[in-house]
Amino acid sequence: MKTRPRDRGSFSRRKTTKPANQREDVRKNTGSLEAIAPATANESVIVGRHPVLEALRAGRSLQRLWVQNQLAEGSLKEILGIAREKGVVIHEVPRAKLDELAGDLNHQGVVGLISVAPLATLDDVYALVTARGFDAFLIVLDQIQDPQNLGAIIRVANAAGADAVIMPSRNSAPLTPAVRKASAGATEYVPVAVVSNLAQTIETIKKWGIFVYAADPQGEILYTQANYHGPTAIVIGAEGQGIRPLVKKRCDQTVRLPMVGQVASLNAATACAVLAFEVVRQRQAP
Repeated sequence: MKTRPRDRGSFSRRKTTKPANQREDVRKNTGSLEAIAPATANESVIVGRHPVLEALRAGRSLQRLWVQNQLAEGSLKEILGIAREKGVVIHEVPRAKLDELAGDLNHQGVVGLISVAPLATLDDVYALVTARGFDAFLIVLDQIQDPQNLGAIIRVANAAGADAVIMPSRNSAPLTPAVRKASAGATEYVPVAVVSNLAQTIETIKKWGIFVYAADPQGEILYTQANYHGPTAIVIGAEGQGIRPLVKKRCDQTVRLPMVGQVASLNAATACAVLAFEVVRQRQAP
């Protein structure tokens, strides 16, 4: 059985800065072409109250908002207040216009147009890991293609305090509006790095001093027997296929969840949550 060294290192937390307030510009619009203009290559539509609210809180640059007229209640009232303070252009439109913009997604009365945030690079991830030191924590995904799964995993990453998510460029879901909505706004806080060769990337992060665990149904040890103290990465594979053999081979150790029912495996996001919060539990234990 492999055992990991108990590393020690420094720790610092990242801070989020918010841009200065801009002018207020609120418009009522019931059907002009401007209100339903499509996103450009440098823009993305975000759908739903949680994603829009978190984008505003994170200081992201919203180009404009479309809100359902006569629906300023609950969290939508908070969204409108922050948007007005930041000078975001607001269009009040009928529900039918929001349905058109949101497609199959539940817009909850609001759709936003946001500048696309650049994906993180490995250099960015290295800087975050260096800053966190002993508490560095990465989540690595191998070919997660379902947008709901990817969004839920990014939400887990944020809740568990992971520094970044790393995934391969091929056979992975892109950061679409569906992913952002499934993440409940966590895509505004968790850096996502897309790499061309995941196996090589794992070798790279191991050189940074990170111990890499792979979640596998036939893992060497139970996930609770692993030592998550020190810089840690967990690798989650696609549902059904699991982690590819070459990627798994590069990991330091495999861990398994104790499955006692008739279903052979868990949803990828659920498995990720179980492992990520075991990392949190161990690190917070006396």
